[in-house]
Amino acid sequence: MQGTVDGFSYGLVTPVAAFLMACLGGALGLRCTTRSLRNGNSFKPGWLALGATAIGSGIWTMHFIAMMGFSVEEAAVGYDGPTTFASLAVAVVMVGIGIFIVGYRGATGMALVTGGTITGLGVASMHYLGMAGMRLQGRLEYDTPTVALSVVIAVVAATLALWAAVSVHGFLASLGASLVMGVAVSGMHYTGMAAVSVHLHGAAGSGQGGDSAAAILAPVLVGPAVFLLLAAVVLMFDPLLVLGEPDRLRPGDRARPGVPAQRERTASYPRAAAWAAGRGPRPGSRGSGDA
Repeated sequence: MQGTVDGFSYGLVTPVAAFLMACLGGALGLRCTTRSLRNGNSFKPGWLALGATAIGSGIWTMHFIAMMGFSVEEAAVGYDGPTTFASLAVAVVMVGIGIFIVGYRGATGMALVTGGTITGLGVASMHYLGMAGMRLQGRLEYDTPTVALSVVIAVVAATLALWAAVSVHGFLASLGASLVMGVAVSGMHYTGMAAVSVHLHGAAGSGQGGDSAAAILAPVLVGPAVFLLLAAVVLMFDPLLVLGEPDRLRPGDRARPGVPAQRERTASYPRAAAWAAGRGPRPGSRGSGDA
């Protein structure tokens, strides 16, 4: 017996909320990754880990919110707690591997392809592992070509996101990249859900064990919410992170916390900046006025 599947039980509420969570996690993760590339090697692992956690948590939260709108008319749907937690761990770890590859190798073609493939497979693995945690009186069946398409979307989206993290500067540009990432991740999710059909076992009835979605939502979201909040606080109080301006300090230059390095050099050495721009004499030359 085939079940009647509805992926939008609450109308547009769940897809819109899921999209916003994907954008939030993507925006925070991309800005943290960008910050790691401009902070030298001292705090790079911390920034990359924070970015991976933000992106992984955002993607997983998006998936779970979207699944709140999934229902089968003839059967109740429950969720297995350990499997659901495992899907969150998979998302964070595999996204982290991809981010660390790009964070240390840079925006080379090989790094982007490798990191994007691992990250995309992590997103897809999180999705289908989360689906495996569903409990109902039946079994899930998948259309193979549609599943393959969802994986391709995940890999392409992850590769573009990693490229944006190392190539796009400025807050507005990164915001646009996060919106694109939110669309791509949400598209991957709903493409994967389009591949699902449910074959029920016998007569309709209640779900087979497991917790309801409402019961498992609150405790599971505590961890992702804390990490997303932490990343948001860092973003708000770090001007360099918001501006996205690169560090260009030379040996011996003095940096001030929260002040982009190039801007400080221009203020401290106006004649040197003018000479570098081709608008004045070389500092130290006769007539320059430098001591």
